[in-house]
Amino acid sequence: MSYQVIARKYRPQRFSDVVGQEHVSQTLSNAIASNRIAHAYLFVGPRGTGKTTIARIFAKCLNCTGGPKVDFPDDDPRCQEITEGRSLDVLEIDGASNRGIEEIRELRDTVKYAPATSKFKIYIIDEVHMLTKEAFNALLKTLEEPPAHVKFMFATTEPEKVLPTILSRCQRFDLRRIPSALITKHLAHISKLEKVKIDSGALDAIARGAEGGMRDAESTLDQLISFCGDKIEEADVLSMFGLTARGQILGLSKSILAGQADVALRELNDLSKNGKDLGRLVSDLLNHFRNLLIFQVSKGDLGLLEVSEAEAASLSEQGAGSSTDALTRIMEVLSDCEMRLRDASSKKILVEVALLKAIEARNAVSIDNVLQQLQQLRNGGGGANAPVQAATPVRVLTAAPVVAQASATARPQVVTEPVQPVAPSAPARLAETALGTASTRMPAGDGNLDQLWGNLVEAVGKASPFAKSYFLEAHPVSMSKTLFTIGFDPEFADHIGFVDNAKNHALLQTKLGELGYHGMQIKFVKAERPTGWALHPAEAVPQPANAPAQAASVSAKPANKTPVGAPAAPQAARERPAPMVFNKEDFKNDPLIKKALEVFKGTIVEVRA
Repeated sequence: MSYQVIARKYRPQRFSDVVGQEHVSQTLSNAIASNRIAHAYLFVGPRGTGKTTIARIFAKCLNCTGGPKVDFPDDDPRCQEITEGRSLDVLEIDGASNRGIEEIRELRDTVKYAPATSKFKIYIIDEVHMLTKEAFNALLKTLEEPPAHVKFMFATTEPEKVLPTILSRCQRFDLRRIPSALITKHLAHISKLEKVKIDSGALDAIARGAEGGMRDAESTLDQLISFCGDKIEEADVLSMFGLTARGQILGLSKSILAGQADVALRELNDLSKNGKDLGRLVSDLLNHFRNLLIFQVSKGDLGLLEVSEAEAASLSEQGAGSSTDALTRIMEVLSDCEMRLRDASSKKILVEVALLKAIEARNAVSIDNVLQQLQQLRNGGGGANAPVQAATPVRVLTAAPVVAQASATARPQVVTEPVQPVAPSAPARLAETALGTASTRMPAGDGNLDQLWGNLVEAVGKASPFAKSYFLEAHPVSMSKTLFTIGFDPEFADHIGFVDNAKNHALLQTKLGELGYHGMQIKFVKAERPTGWALHPAEAVPQPANAPAQAASVSAKPANKTPVGAPAAPQAARERPAPMVFNKEDFKNDPLIKKALEVFKGTIVEVRA
């Protein structure tokens, strides 16, 4: 008798022999037991997972002597005919070589004939997705309403290429990739029957290389027996198929997490010199970091992973010093490398760059965290980990004004001392002291009104940055007992229509109430901006140059804010800078402007200083 390869010699002959597809074999067994047998079945799954094998076993169950039944005898002649491929009533058709409409028409014509010796006439079409659209359409009617003695069984690795009208007429079964542990166990059983000694490391390497396909694993074992004889070790498997040892994968991942770029590059160089498949290396490395991430997220639940005891120990060790964000960023780098590696001409260089990027990515900080820390620093929080201090009122005492010719490093001395909290009526008294009686009308240019305007705009900006952007173009005109008048320079008069609404009126009235001025009405007018008025309210605090320094009770503020009562800035700093002259063509050619126009799909309407 001629030699049979292991994949054919140990092919499952009944449902109990099928490995890793219990959900399919159990369903078909129950269908036979309850006599609920459909007329068409579709088996979907990766190569080497048992699609055609299950179809043949199902055909044996249907056509065995005294069938349909699951437990048929091994010496049943009808089952032996199906196993050997000589049954007249079970026809296996290759969809790749019989894909035309003429072959399907011939099949449709022979369907009406009764089976020769068996109960059913069964058509098994492998790689059914290879049929043409015309062939599928010719099969539709027969597939939907075949004679009672006809059963169709289809197998395919690409179900998305099968017409939806065909899929809707079949019972679909999706076969899974077989877990590595089951492949290892089955290969150990075969090795024992073949009287071959093989260590556990070699079995793990074969299962890892098979990627869930039992036929691939059995073919690899057959080849190794021819190469090594009756004793197979892990080194033999790694050298023959260019695989990387699990220990080398763990060492490379450890150097990445430790930031040891030189060690990682040396290990990669050694692996490359020994002929390792770099594509498989990146894939194995990516799978290891995936296991590490799942191990961390699941808090050590090994039920979600297919790893050995040695791998579990390494996952526990490496996971202790790694964060999920760092692992995610490393996986993104390796995934990008794996995708680009297929088209790269210099694969080693690409992998080297990927390893260096992965080392850098482990300490990278997301843009959200950076923005959050900047916002906290801007608000005086001192960063995410800054200690929280009690909000004790302090008295800020400033030194004499600093002249403009002083050194840039000079700073006024600040003395702080705790004071008692201000009584509830103090804001009103401070307002009366600073601004006089409520009936006094304060015209534009009054230092107190300008100071109030700056505080008002800052308060509005915290509630609505969008509204603040318009008020930066405005200036206070006057303030009476019940009316606060806000002006816009004729250059920005068109902004009045955007801000003069009930929402902004309510916002300004609320913020004025918080500053101690209740019941104020708001009015927007077109008015010339006073001479020397700065565009930004924070730059305009026009107080008398000889005003004495006054002490006031305030809450702690960021260092870049001017305290109430601080001496006025020099006149030159308060004056509005001369307008810049824009060249419209240069403005259009600015890279940032071009990028903004591209992002927002906009056009430049007007350019002004």
